[in-house]
Amino acid sequence: MIEKIALGETILVDKPIGWTSFDVVNKIRWHLKRKLGVKKIKVGHAGTLDPLATGLLVICIGANTKKINQYMIGDKRYVGKFLVGKTTSSYDLETDFNGEFPISHINEDLIESVRLSFFGKQYQEPPVFSAKKIKGKRAYDYARSGIDVELTKNKIIVHDFKIDSSNFPEINFDILCSKGTYIRKIAHDFGSRLNSGATLIELRRLQSGTKNVSESRSIDDWIDFIDNSPL
Repeated sequence: MIEKIALGETILVDKPIGWTSFDVVNKIRWHLKRKLGVKKIKVGHAGTLDPLATGLLVICIGANTKKINQYMIGDKRYVGKFLVGKTTSSYDLETDFNGEFPISHINEDLIESVRLSFFGKQYQEPPVFSAKKIKGKRAYDYARSGIDVELTKNKIIVHDFKIDSSNFPEINFDILCSKGTYIRKIAHDFGSRLNSGATLIELRRLQSGTKNVSESRSIDDWIDFIDNSPL
C-alpha cells in the first residue's frame, strides 16, 4: 500500500493553523522515507496555503508530482472572516495592526455595493507578504527585510462572493475564485473600497478544482496511516 503511494499518488490534507504548506510536505516526505527506508522521494503541493489558513492542501507524491500544475488550475473556494477598521502590513494576522480607520459611515448599502464590485475578471496585485518569487527570492523575504519590490499583477476571476455582516465590524465570507487569487488582498481591498481598512482574520480553503476538504484527512491521520500501514 505505502509503496504504491510512493510510486505515484495524490492525497488530500486538512492543513492545521500555524503550519506552512512546506511543513506539511516535509512531514509527509519524512515519514514516507522512514517507512520505506529510502533517501529520496518526490513530494509537492498544488497551491500554497498561508500559515494562518486551514483547509484543503493537495499533496502529490512520486510520479504524481508531474500533475501539480494540472491540479492547480482549478477554481478555489474559501470561507473566513474580515475585520473592518484595522489593517496590518501582511493583510492578515501574521503581523501586528498598523492602522485604524473609521467605520461609522459604513452601512448595509455600502457593504453590498462593495461586495458586488468584486465580481468578474480583474487584475490583482499580490501582497508584499506572499510566496511570489522575484529574482529567485520569495516576496515575503524582501518584505521582512524592509525592501520595496514591484509585483506583477495577476489576472483573476471572482465567480461568487457571499458575505454576512451581522457581526460587523467582522464580516464572514464565502468566495469562489480562480487560481492565483490572494484572499488577504481581497480583504485589504474590501476595506479600502469601504473608505476604511480591513484585515483577514480567518481563512479556510474548502475546495480546489474537483477536490474538496470533506475528502481530506488531518496531518496526524496521514502520519498514522503511513507509519502503520503494510508495505
